[in-house]
Amino acid sequence: MQETSWLLGVLFASIALIIFLIMKVRLHAFIALIIACFVVGFGSGMPAARIVASLEAGIGGTLGFLIAIIGLGGILGKMLEESGGAERLAKTLLDNLGPQRAHWVMAIVGAVAGIPVFFEVGFVLLIALVYVVARETRINLMYLGIPLAISLLTIHCILPPHPAAMAITGMLHADVGKVILYGLLVAVPTIIIAGPVWVRLFCSRSASDHQQAFLASHGASAQVQRVLPGMGITLFTIALPLLLMVGKTAAAGLPSDSPVQHVAQFVGNPLTALMISVAFAYWSLGLRQSRSMAELLDTTQRSFPALANIIFVIGAGGAFNAVLIESGVGKAISGLLADTDINLVILAWFIAWLMHFAVGSATVAMVSAASMISPMLAADPNLKPEILVIAIGAGSIGWAHVTDSAFWVVKEYLNVSLGEALKKFTGATLVASLVALLATLTLNYFVG
Repeated sequence: MQETSWLLGVLFASIALIIFLIMKVRLHAFIALIIACFVVGFGSGMPAARIVASLEAGIGGTLGFLIAIIGLGGILGKMLEESGGAERLAKTLLDNLGPQRAHWVMAIVGAVAGIPVFFEVGFVLLIALVYVVARETRINLMYLGIPLAISLLTIHCILPPHPAAMAITGMLHADVGKVILYGLLVAVPTIIIAGPVWVRLFCSRSASDHQQAFLASHGASAQVQRVLPGMGITLFTIALPLLLMVGKTAAAGLPSDSPVQHVAQFVGNPLTALMISVAFAYWSLGLRQSRSMAELLDTTQRSFPALANIIFVIGAGGAFNAVLIESGVGKAISGLLADTDINLVILAWFIAWLMHFAVGSATVAMVSAASMISPMLAADPNLKPEILVIAIGAGSIGWAHVTDSAFWVVKEYLNVSLGEALKKFTGATLVASLVALLATLTLNYFVG
């Protein structure tokens, strides 16, 4: 018990240190996170060599997947922006729904796009649209970006075919079809309340001068009049990576030796899908618009510098996450809560909620919570395992803060301070988690 208390104290102290170093000392987030890694490592008694190994593994493991996704997503976003494709899409959406509903548009787009893609992939892919709408309407980036992020995060945590949701569905022997149905019923009120309703109540609608300057620096550099691409080709270009990834999911039921499944597994991988989509965008939004390969090369090169800061911060966040796991914080929390005598739905939600806070990974939180809950399921034979799957997903939505790479993705792309990100985005994830819990308990009352 004494060791558990000490580890939790180290965790809270490291998080407080990160906030202090960034907000008061004005250190860059990358440096602050690396310092916090050593504080957690030494504070938990890890050998120095093991701390360094965890740092290397955390940075490499996180960026090994994300760096290519961020790079390709940045290229695709720049292509959409400079070709006028994103401008065409934004204008069409605003013309049909009106600027006053732009935050609802982002929530809907995030919910639909979030079904087949990871959170980071979807956010990077759609951030260009947020920038364009913000420039067109002079609306605060957070007013548009938070509904998008909450939609993507909610779907990511609750709904199969996302890997963590599929994994815990199998661990708890739940029916996938029912999980999807229940997940949709829980996701809708969660997205509405923690997205558009939240920003309407707690975020300023108008962009500041600082934000307008940021948007101007991320705008299309060519200011000459140009013919915008058609709505249809623009939508297909944006939807192509989603379609490829959905195709991978659809082909999963085919025989393992089927050539169709092998092709779908390859082209549906997020990295392959984005690579194919960038190649298609070079034609649909470049060569088709009478732009030369030299111009497309220039566009590609301009997409990279703005990504450097994001890459370093996310890498450091991955290192911090790895050190937290290696330090034994997750194991300490598991032991502390194993004998808690409360409602299993609430317990499943709370374990995932607390694990996400501690280790900064929704996936780790979900799998860990399912492992702890699974032996307890027999204690209540009337409780549907599908409800527990949704409860765990609901818990993992909460506490996207400084230990979570998703937090840094949102913070850096929306160009907001650490304090604002904690209040507005982390606050929204907590509201989303609580709304999802209430919706799950209500659902359990009617289907249980």
